[in-house]
Amino acid sequence: MKKGGHWTILIALVLATVTALLLRFLTDTFETEAARTTVVGVIDIARFIGELFIRALKMVIVPLIVTSVVAGIATLRGVEGFARLGAKTVGFYTLSTALAIIVGLVLVNVVAPGLENGEPSQLIQEAFLQEAADNGEKFGGKIATAAENSERSSLDLVKNLFRQMFPTNVLSAASNNGQMLGLITFSILLALAITKLPEGYGTSLADTFAGLNEAVILITQWIMKTAPFGVYALILPVVYESGGELFIKLGKYFFTVLAALLLHMFVVLPALLYFLAKVNPLDHFKAMRTALLTAFSTASSSATLPLTMRGIQENAGVSKRVSSFTIPLGATVNMDGTALYECVAVMFVAQVMGVELSFVAQLGVVVAALLTSVGVAGIPSASLVAIMLILKSSNIPGAEAAFVALLAVDRPLDMCRTAVNVFGDSCAASVVARSEGEELYQK
Repeated sequence: MKKGGHWTILIALVLATVTALLLRFLTDTFETEAARTTVVGVIDIARFIGELFIRALKMVIVPLIVTSVVAGIATLRGVEGFARLGAKTVGFYTLSTALAIIVGLVLVNVVAPGLENGEPSQLIQEAFLQEAADNGEKFGGKIATAAENSERSSLDLVKNLFRQMFPTNVLSAASNNGQMLGLITFSILLALAITKLPEGYGTSLADTFAGLNEAVILITQWIMKTAPFGVYALILPVVYESGGELFIKLGKYFFTVLAALLLHMFVVLPALLYFLAKVNPLDHFKAMRTALLTAFSTASSSATLPLTMRGIQENAGVSKRVSSFTIPLGATVNMDGTALYECVAVMFVAQVMGVELSFVAQLGVVVAALLTSVGVAGIPSASLVAIMLILKSSNIPGAEAAFVALLAVDRPLDMCRTAVNVFGDSCAASVVARSEGEELYQK
């Protein structure tokens, strides 16, 4: 997308919001079958267009990861360069995720969204039960999936993470199950193998993958020309279906999560950028604005991956060697926003249900959120699984009723935490690039 393209996406967001509010007004004012049928038809068309946009973005993910990782890492000249790059990347991801969880833990303890006058909120308890009665069937599949997967221990989830790294069929795992970790592992091994080939073979293969990578990037640019229409179609149903009553009841929780996410995104991560990468955070926000708006609209780190890589390479000046490793890996395992959300959600449910967690128990929540934010990445409804697992391990009652209520307000928060996840990935790329001696933001 050409420079300034972020404005068209922002305009699409605003127009979608206005249109959705207008449609809600029409259905509330003209309570006729014809009005409802018309609005439902408009929403269905928007969903279809939004689905096509997401599918188009996801279509290029597998070829983009393979070509970019192989083309980038083939220049590392062997295992030593890869090990150094990997250690720095994993180190930053661990640090940023731990800081995100601490921010969430501190804020949820200070604000105490689940308490009223120091006591568990009866109003929210009633909202949990009412929402479970009204929408339990609607979210039943997700709850069943989460309950089934949450029977695993944290150790099982860590084992599952390593299993994802070595799937029996790498292309099937990536395309059908969204388990990108296996694809990344295979691409890294292939790139390292290319560096060990005789010069003629190695250079030829590296050049081939570099050319393929440029072709995939061109396809991505074509897809992004339709981004304003895709974003409009994705946001319209979300705003239209967001009911106001439950948001009012859960408003304190909602804004606690939002405040923690904003604090991490606009204070903690910029501080890491400034002190570790010597980068002006404002320059970095400008470089990543299209990717961040797309992440917010799609609520998918994977779907945004092509835009994240373009922004960090073309605008920030991070080399393909660094970005092709850090960004795909981050989209798979680095979940700052998700880990923060898990921590706040678990503490909120504990407050509402009158379960007082000691300092040691809260430390356990921190560790569990850190592990599960990575370990459940390949499981459907990953955040839900993590929250259920932590609630069960902490012996907090009322899990299913709380889930239904939290799911009802989850989509806007999911959009926000995805933007935080993507921004965290881009910060990692910049920090690692600087540590490798690269000059960033050179005009």
